[in-house]
Amino acid sequence: MSRSPLADCAPAFGQHHGYPPRFGWLLKAHNALQADPFAFQPRRRTDATVTFGVGSSMVGAIKFWAHAFGLIAPAAGGGLEPTARGHWLLDEDGADPYLEDQASYWILHWWLLSAERCAVPTWYYLFAQGGRCRFTRAELRALVQRAAKDSGWRVPADNTLARDIACLVTMYAPAVASPDQPRATIEDVLASPFRDLGVLSTAPQTTFNRHDRSHELFVHRTAGRSAPDAAVAYACLSYAALADGGRPGGVSLPRLATGTASPGRILLTDTGFLRKSLTRAARRWGLFDVVESSAGEDMLTYTEPPSALASRVLAAHYQRNSGPDAP
Repeated sequence: MSRSPLADCAPAFGQHHGYPPRFGWLLKAHNALQADPFAFQPRRRTDATVTFGVGSSMVGAIKFWAHAFGLIAPAAGGGLEPTARGHWLLDEDGADPYLEDQASYWILHWWLLSAERCAVPTWYYLFAQGGRCRFTRAELRALVQRAAKDSGWRVPADNTLARDIACLVTMYAPAVASPDQPRATIEDVLASPFRDLGVLSTAPQTTFNRHDRSHELFVHRTAGRSAPDAAVAYACLSYAALADGGRPGGVSLPRLATGTASPGRILLTDTGFLRKSLTRAARRWGLFDVVESSAGEDMLTYTEPPSALASRVLAAHYQRNSGPDAP
């Protein structure tokens, strides 16, 4: 029996309140919860909009995205608290609390879509499931609805998925240029810092379709060629840790490139680039190797648990001691 297309996702849509993650939101959530585990609970904190400096619907969006990236989780005594991953990245002395390193956005993109229960199934379907590059919004909506049905879920309504797709596009795709605004403003950059990854774009349809006049979406399946080697190596080692039980050994590069929710799918790249990037990383850090197997297949090999090596890659890239709580 084939695996359902959204098996790794939570069966929920539109939980982002229509807002993609904005610059500074994740740090706001982290700092607020360090001060008060109940910062997001309106019954306990009626001043949440003051604490976060945004409207009430945006407060919900901040909470959603911090959870979706795996940066916050329920606290033992009630409320919420930063995860080990959140502390590692966003503490005052963390790896990159202000998200100034481009690698951080690729890693966040990886965390979002490779989560044990991905909180954004529309995103997952678009990036992690297959290799198709071009969709109209109506086509993507219908495909996600079919995937939800095949997964045994309640099929989301058209307007719910339309909001999902609009949020996804705002998060990743540059605004369509116009004579009035030929390039992104500073407000665009602050509102959608993930646009710099270059993974998605939109354009008017090239052929007329009287049933769907929306812009087409283009997934740039080679965008990951701009990803830093550290982000690529981290994703590959993290995937290997989950795929093969975390033991020393190896994983084939074709599997890393083309498997469902693999680094190649999520980071939008191919076997050839993975080989080049991982070979450079192996030479730089000496933590793993890229070799050809007896069957002629390129392999990522490692003599230590890949999860530990993934942490060491991040420690080396950010030039800090990752400690036992590194992601």
